[in-house]
Amino acid sequence: MAMLLDEIYSIALEAGAAIMARYHGQVQITQKSDSSPVTDADLAANELIVTKLQQLTPELPILSEESAHTDWQQRQNWDTFWLVDPLDGTKEFIRKNGEFTVNIALIKEGRPVLGVVYAPALEKAWLGDGEKAWLETKAGREPIRVRAATVPTIVGSRSHPSPELDHYLEQIGEHKMTEVGSSLKFCLVAEGRAQRYPRLGPTMMWDTAAGQCVAESAGAIVLDLEGRPLNYHREQLLNPSFIVSIKD
Repeated sequence: MAMLLDEIYSIALEAGAAIMARYHGQVQITQKSDSSPVTDADLAANELIVTKLQQLTPELPILSEESAHTDWQQRQNWDTFWLVDPLDGTKEFIRKNGEFTVNIALIKEGRPVLGVVYAPALEKAWLGDGEKAWLETKAGREPIRVRAATVPTIVGSRSHPSPELDHYLEQIGEHKMTEVGSSLKFCLVAEGRAQRYPRLGPTMMWDTAAGQCVAESAGAIVLDLEGRPLNYHREQLLNPSFIVSIKD
């Protein structure tokens, strides 16, 4: 599994290079059917990742945000598959604030068992193998682990605030609040820089799988509002609301 994780990381690096090649130029933006933006960088990264994964593991199917989505009649038979968001945080990419990521996760029996989150503009990557997690920078690779705090830091979405989150924050007592884009929110919890990430608005499977793997590998728990683990063997591509937290 360690070798496979390194292979995924290499693919994420290549996808990040393709994204950054377009980051400082004239970005081509179109609207998808749900009115969300997609750029030429999303599509270039997607083509690269899908091609590389097909070469690496030709036996495994791939579900990616920017590819045609296989229907549930077929997906329900997938025991193991790749779940990909080639450019998570497209709005952050367009705003050029650096808070966007490449997300690649391996799903087995509904659970993310390998995950890479790579932030090319920040030159950082977070890796998880289901048991351990690491932060990769120019200085090298170091293990990361969740950390408790007397006054917890809550991390929320920069682009998707919600009244439900405001209500949630009113209930939890003293805390610090920080906002960041894309799957970086999972990574802040994994690093111990935040203690909780409540997501009380819509996300899709590909938005969360890699970040969930990193966070869980670092000791966090990811549960829906009924206390069930966030699972990826289901018909709905839309996630339920969930909370990432550290164990009491």
